[in-house]
Amino acid sequence: MSNFVFVIDRDKTRLKPTHPAKARKLLDAGLAAVYRSYPFTIILRRKVNNVNPSKLQLKIDPGARTTGISLLYNNLVIWAAELAHRGEQIKLRLLERRAIRRSRRNRKTRYRKPRFLNRKRPDGWLPPSLEHRVLTTMTWVKRLIKLCPIGSIAIELVKFDLQKMQNPEISGTEYQQGTLYQYEVREYLLEKFNRTCAYCGAENVPLEVEHIVPKSKGGSNRVSNLCIACVTCNQAKSNQDIKDFLADRLSRLKGILAQAKAPLLDAAAVNSTRWKLFNKLKETGLPVTTGTGGQTKFNRTQQGLAKTHWLDAACVGKTPQLKVLTSQPLLITCKGHCHRQVIQMDKYGFPRKGYKPKQKVPGWNTGDIVSVIAGKNAGLRNVRIKTVRCKGNFDVRRPDKTVASVSKNHIIPIHRKDGYSYTFA
Repeated sequence: MSNFVFVIDRDKTRLKPTHPAKARKLLDAGLAAVYRSYPFTIILRRKVNNVNPSKLQLKIDPGARTTGISLLYNNLVIWAAELAHRGEQIKLRLLERRAIRRSRRNRKTRYRKPRFLNRKRPDGWLPPSLEHRVLTTMTWVKRLIKLCPIGSIAIELVKFDLQKMQNPEISGTEYQQGTLYQYEVREYLLEKFNRTCAYCGAENVPLEVEHIVPKSKGGSNRVSNLCIACVTCNQAKSNQDIKDFLADRLSRLKGILAQAKAPLLDAAAVNSTRWKLFNKLKETGLPVTTGTGGQTKFNRTQQGLAKTHWLDAACVGKTPQLKVLTSQPLLITCKGHCHRQVIQMDKYGFPRKGYKPKQKVPGWNTGDIVSVIAGKNAGLRNVRIKTVRCKGNFDVRRPDKTVASVSKNHIIPIHRKDGYSYTFA
């Protein structure tokens, strides 16, 4: 089943989301019109009096690459989405720009002198690649608040509760030896070793927590002494020292020892942005509750749900027995708003010879989502414009990633450019 449909009345008052079948009946009867395609929203042609809709709960599972979003009505999951960030692309673009600036400096050509000691970063500053994750998440939180009656927000504040893993040998303390402790450690190790066996690289097999230095030989339970191994490798290693077990595979031995001490890059990115995102959510004025990654996995495992970003979001914090009413989350991909350059540069940072500035076509932009109604490509629906040409022929990207050329007279707009592309799972 697809997501529930957002509903607003003539005065744009937020109403409770409705079932897609009911929304279709309202549209067919002429009682409503399409207000927005993504997320799909209808607007009633009349005003609704004495509106007191039930409040929904918005749950968020922040990630370095993908953020899961779910809307719950009591214990019903009625809407879900996965937001794919472009932080890595932003970082690569900044590195390219830095390389061009440095090359100009080394050639001793005219350039703006570097400014040192006269710029101060504001408090709470984050690199653009990390700031992007906060801004795009907040963009969608604010959009959902405008389209449906949200009463509270729950967010996974930390991926792993490091305090619970710092000294697990302490006994007699329920906090450090509680039910969620093993979930915290296991989830951390699965993320760190990419859900593969550290010794043989096996995937999609049952994995166990393994001591790198056996406890019988002085090894501890600290996370830096743990890895993930399949049952066969774990039994074969037994209580051997890892240097003896991998004596004939020195490259893998070196990799495991380095990876055991290395931090999680994705987890570091999430931890760098977690408090800023939390404080931004508090500014909405809605009550905000938090949870941990281990608690999320515990809830999902207990309810037998699949491992997806949007289902992880639904399981954030204290979660009753869920009933999932949607199976097609909206997949949102950040595309940006293109670059601001008027003239394209060559690899040396100079304007390309003979290149003419881009000319805009009235009414059309790169990133508009359209449907093709005529021509040889008729029938393409909800495709994104890749290139806008002033002569009137546009390139659109098909679902199979290939490019088709269509005339602007053969397309109709579905959703105007807003910096994102949309598909369904």
